[in-house]
Amino acid sequence: MGVSGLLLLDKPSGPTSHDMVAVIRRGAREKRVGHAGTLDPLATGLLVVCLGAATRLSEYLLEKDKRYQARVRFGQATNTYDADGTITATSEALPTREQVEAALAQFRGLIRQRPPAFSAIKRGGQKAYELARRGETVELEPRPITIYQLQLIEWSPPECVLEVHCMAGTYIRSLAHDLGQALGCGAHLTALRRTASGRFLVKQAVALEALNAAFAAGDWERVLLPMDAALPDWPTVRLSAEGERRIRTGQAVPLESTGGEWAKACDASGKFFAVLRADTSARVWRPHKVLSE
Repeated sequence: MGVSGLLLLDKPSGPTSHDMVAVIRRGAREKRVGHAGTLDPLATGLLVVCLGAATRLSEYLLEKDKRYQARVRFGQATNTYDADGTITATSEALPTREQVEAALAQFRGLIRQRPPAFSAIKRGGQKAYELARRGETVELEPRPITIYQLQLIEWSPPECVLEVHCMAGTYIRSLAHDLGQALGCGAHLTALRRTASGRFLVKQAVALEALNAAFAAGDWERVLLPMDAALPDWPTVRLSAEGERRIRTGQAVPLESTGGEWAKACDASGKFFAVLRADTSARVWRPHKVLSE
């Protein structure tokens, strides 16, 4: 059997998130590998990667809020909203720090954001970036997002660095572009670093070079987190051997409390093996996902 768990990777700039999954798949010799939240090729920082049975927990990780440090250049707009794109407009009228600080206020809280045309969102069964690369006009519908915190932490014209705490699904490229539009000068993202995803921090992550060295040495599993690290806030239901058998065979076990809809099931030794969902009308826990044999 392969291994199961979470790997926190400090992704370098250049490769795609898919490239990183391929590296880990080869190094770990595990076919079931996936990430919990894409980073663009330009971006660096925290990429949460799920291995083995933990890939079935990725949906719970994808919804976690994110933190970034974003470098924005004013005076140039690009078609991709970042430095990898083609410049579409320029302006010599650069904003002052005070003007940028004032403009940031409109992007805090609940807003509607239009994703960039060069994104993986599907339209008519095709990814938007595939249509955009063919020269087709792509205008995706705005969607509600929440930006919890947005601060200017470095000012070096024509660039600045923003610290962003936002909900999952926020496009920082769109934020940079929209900020430039609001200021009337155009802007695009020149660098992006994800510093946190939920409770996971980039300082906990392993660099790609160190991970490759660990793969070569055969001791890479020391950087692997257990599967239940994906669900740190969930209550735990510890089951007897009979309770474990019932859950593994698709049967329910008694619900002794109604503290929440979801819980982690652990066996008598404390090992996490299943996701439970409460059926309060029947007062039982029902198996939602059994993760290990």
